Amino acid sequence: MKKEYKLKEKVWLYPGRASWYFVTVPTSIAKDIDFFFSMYKRGWGSLPVKVTVGETHWRTSIFPDKKTESYLLPLKAEIRKKEQINKNDLISFVMEISS
Repeated sequence: MKKEYKLKEKVWLYPGRASWYFVTVPTSIAKDIDFFFSMYKRGWGSLPVKVTVGETHWRTSIFPDKKTESYLLPLKAEIRKKEQINKNDLISFVMEISS
Protein backbone atom coordinates (compact mmCIF):
# COMPACT_ATOMS: atom_id res chain seq x y z
CA MET A 1 0.00 0.00 0.00
CA LYS A 2 1.18 3.52 -0.76
CA LYS A 3 -0.36 6.85 0.24
CA GLU A 4 0.62 10.35 -0.77
CA TYR A 5 -0.12 13.44 1.30
CA LYS A 6 0.06 16.93 -0.20
CA LEU A 7 0.68 19.45 2.57
CA LYS A 8 1.40 23.10 3.16
CA GLU A 9 2.84 23.74 6.62
CA LYS A 10 5.01 26.15 8.59
CA VAL A 11 8.69 25.42 9.30
CA TRP A 12 9.78 25.81 12.91
CA LEU A 13 13.06 25.61 14.78
CA TYR A 14 13.46 23.27 17.74
CA PRO A 15 14.39 25.33 20.82
CA GLY A 16 17.89 24.41 21.89
CA ARG A 17 21.43 24.21 20.65
CA ALA A 18 20.94 21.57 17.97
CA SER A 19 19.08 23.92 15.57
CA TRP A 20 16.86 21.22 14.05
CA TYR A 21 14.14 22.44 11.71
CA PHE A 22 10.82 20.63 11.53
CA VAL A 23 7.36 20.68 10.03
CA THR A 24 4.49 19.30 12.10
CA VAL A 25 2.11 17.01 10.23
CA PRO A 26 -1.54 18.04 10.81
CA THR A 27 -3.29 15.89 13.41
CA SER A 28 -5.94 14.71 10.94
CA ILE A 29 -3.21 13.40 8.62
CA ALA A 30 -1.39 11.81 11.59
CA LYS A 31 -4.56 9.88 12.46
CA ASP A 32 -4.82 8.67 8.88
CA ILE A 33 -1.14 7.62 8.92
CA ASP A 34 -1.65 5.73 12.18
CA PHE A 35 -4.72 3.97 10.80
CA PHE A 36 -2.96 2.72 7.66
CA PHE A 37 0.68 2.41 8.71
CA SER A 38 1.01 1.94 12.49
CA MET A 39 2.08 -1.70 12.02
CA TYR A 40 5.15 -0.52 10.06
CA LYS A 41 6.56 1.75 12.77
CA ARG A 42 10.26 1.42 13.54
CA GLY A 43 12.40 2.53 16.48
CA TRP A 44 10.93 5.39 18.54
CA GLY A 45 7.71 5.01 16.54
CA SER A 46 9.26 6.44 13.37
CA LEU A 47 7.96 5.78 9.88
CA PRO A 48 10.06 5.97 6.69
CA VAL A 49 8.78 8.49 4.13
CA LYS A 50 9.73 9.93 0.76
CA VAL A 51 9.42 13.72 0.64
CA THR A 52 9.37 16.19 -2.23
CA VAL A 53 9.82 19.93 -1.73
CA GLY A 54 10.11 21.91 -4.94
CA GLU A 55 12.58 20.01 -7.14
CA THR A 56 14.18 18.12 -4.24
CA HIS A 57 13.29 14.52 -3.32
CA TRP A 58 14.70 12.60 -0.37
CA ARG A 59 14.01 9.74 2.01
CA THR A 60 13.78 10.33 5.73
CA SER A 61 11.53 9.37 8.64
CA ILE A 62 8.75 11.11 10.51
CA PHE A 63 8.73 10.85 14.29
CA PRO A 64 5.76 10.82 16.68
CA ASP A 65 5.35 13.85 18.93
CA LYS A 66 3.28 13.39 22.08
CA LYS A 67 2.92 17.14 22.61
CA THR A 68 1.09 17.71 19.31
CA GLU A 69 -0.28 14.15 19.00
CA SER A 70 1.14 14.13 15.51
CA TYR A 71 4.38 13.51 13.61
CA LEU A 72 7.41 15.70 13.04
CA LEU A 73 9.18 15.86 9.70
CA PRO A 74 12.83 16.93 10.08
CA LEU A 75 14.31 19.19 7.39
CA LYS A 76 18.06 18.68 6.95
CA ALA A 77 20.31 21.68 6.29
CA GLU A 78 21.15 20.34 2.82
CA ILE A 79 17.46 20.33 1.84
CA ARG A 80 16.78 23.76 3.36
CA LYS A 81 19.73 25.23 1.50
CA LYS A 82 18.74 23.68 -1.86
CA GLU A 83 15.15 24.91 -1.57
CA GLN A 84 15.94 28.15 0.31
CA ILE A 85 13.77 27.19 3.28
CA ASN A 86 13.93 29.27 6.46
CA LYS A 87 12.29 29.32 9.88
CA ASN A 88 8.60 30.32 9.72
CA ASP A 89 8.37 29.70 5.96
CA LEU A 90 5.15 28.12 4.77
CA ILE A 91 6.23 25.27 2.49
CA SER A 92 4.31 22.99 0.17
CA PHE A 93 5.50 19.40 0.07
CA VAL A 94 4.44 15.90 -0.80
CA MET A 95 5.03 13.10 1.67
CA GLU A 96 4.69 9.49 0.53
CA ILE A 97 4.43 6.49 2.82
CA SER A 98 4.65 2.92 1.59
CA SER A 99 4.09 -0.37 3.35
